[in-house]
Amino acid sequence: MEAQVPKQSASLLILNGKSAGNEELRQAVKYYRQEGYPLFVRVTWEHGDAQRYVAEAVERGVATVIGGDGTINEVAGALTLLPAAQRPCLGILPLGTANDFATACTIPLELDKALLLAIVGKPVPIDIAQVNNDRFFINMATGGFGTRITTETPEKLKSALGGASYFIHGLLRMDTLKADSCEIRGPDFHWQGDALVIGIGNGRLAGGGQALCPGALINDGRLQLRIIASEEWLPTLINSLANGDDHPQSLSASSPWLQVDAPNEIIFNLDGEPLRGRQFHITVIPAALTCRLPPQCPLLA
Repeated sequence: MEAQVPKQSASLLILNGKSAGNEELRQAVKYYRQEGYPLFVRVTWEHGDAQRYVAEAVERGVATVIGGDGTINEVAGALTLLPAAQRPCLGILPLGTANDFATACTIPLELDKALLLAIVGKPVPIDIAQVNNDRFFINMATGGFGTRITTETPEKLKSALGGASYFIHGLLRMDTLKADSCEIRGPDFHWQGDALVIGIGNGRLAGGGQALCPGALINDGRLQLRIIASEEWLPTLINSLANGDDHPQSLSASSPWLQVDAPNEIIFNLDGEPLRGRQFHITVIPAALTCRLPPQCPLLA
């Protein structure tokens, strides 16, 4: 590490327990503290901890709250609930299983470089999506077979294989493959049928690097919808997701809001957090947060 860190306001880093022992991150934190930058670290134990730590950041006058992909959902949601005048900037570290959002934003995978960006990067306004007026996601809401796989993939497999664990676990569970019957509406869109995969993207990647919503941008005030409805599940899924291309059995749309209704309970995965229900109203909150991102971030319009 040879970067010179400008002196400015403090940052608060929120980690989940799995990341707290990461030696590379510990060394990066130690280095930047020695360079004179005030950096607080908090570790979550249970749901709600991140929101309490964000409140602490406001009390301390912290300029940036930094989360990993594993805590970003709760951190971003807590920041969104703050009054705009009190809201710290968001920084992101690639500390999740798949790091889909960080990867799509081209945030460095080296933790020292990612931490430097989170501390001193230029803040830019970004959108966040709200679900049923009380839940949020910054990257993507996914439904269908892929969501059941990511929800059920064992923690040990994720720790060993990262994003590839989702694909491997999916191959092992093909006996459970079935589509979700639902109706999806937007201001200029309507679809009803059986969906094998549903992606509602503010970001582009899901499930370990699959370009489910390849045209999504995080500052355009819109969500990208991707539906894969196909009985020929394997060639469609592999070709469409691996290449990021449209497919005859794939439908895409862009909308500021979407309404999803299902006759039976379905699961949406919101940045890794499952949400069950039969009705989901998903809308964009434009420029809800500021986030420290690379200058040429592909997700910015």
